[in-house]
Amino acid sequence: MWLKTSCDLTFELSVPTPFILMLRPRSGGSQWVASEEYRISSGVSVTECTDIYGNLCQRLIAPPGIFEIRTSAEVRIADFAEQAPGAAFVEIQNLPDSFLHYLLPSRYCESDRFGDMATQIAEGKLPGYDQVLAIENWLRSNIKYEPGSSNLPLSAVDVNFMQSGVCRDLAHLGIALCRSLSIPARMVVGYLYKLEPMDLHAWFEAYVGGKWYTFDAVPTGPKGGYVVVGFGRDAADVAISNQFGPAAYPTKQVVRVEQIDSKLC
Repeated sequence: MWLKTSCDLTFELSVPTPFILMLRPRSGGSQWVASEEYRISSGVSVTECTDIYGNLCQRLIAPPGIFEIRTSAEVRIADFAEQAPGAAFVEIQNLPDSFLHYLLPSRYCESDRFGDMATQIAEGKLPGYDQVLAIENWLRSNIKYEPGSSNLPLSAVDVNFMQSGVCRDLAHLGIALCRSLSIPARMVVGYLYKLEPMDLHAWFEAYVGGKWYTFDAVPTGPKGGYVVVGFGRDAADVAISNQFGPAAYPTKQVVRVEQIDSKLC
């Protein structure tokens, strides 16, 4: 499947403001970025770096006034996310060193608070993929997905208390539950084809059977159409924009994802 993604952001700034952006998808895994375009307000100098998770980040200082960002990419992805019922739990001693931090509590995923709950949800399931699938199904049945209900990230404890949240919040609770069972889990941000209402999206991946697999409590049908922009422990690691100074939220944000003809790429 070929998808064209785009994200247009507009900020109104009162002072020169340093930004760190994370808006460029990268090739790897099951996706190939064939072409992309990245435009910002004229006269702004940009440098790019790679963070500790391999995400592509752009650094700049935006001037006061209207600051605009426009990005687009043409990406080839698998039609459907890979599934592996029965994929085995990976013993801690056999995990790659670089995955160990995905077992630990993080700012928004207090996995040390969910041991009993995770055990109950996954009771009777084979250790590994089937346990994570039980967590995904539990989230879909018990936590209400409410798009646009919050601008600030909620922690897993908060989401479990409120029993509702945006996609990012559901992912936080799913990650915390997985880590409580000693299954590495990480947050993913990017785009989802046919998401309603359309916006940037967040989901989670769990490491079982020697691979990372996609889990998402938002879609109700077969999972597919994901374009990855960034990975991290939780929302603190994968914000599409971080600014330093007076708080500035986008005054305009337009996200589009459309299927395109592969012959055009």
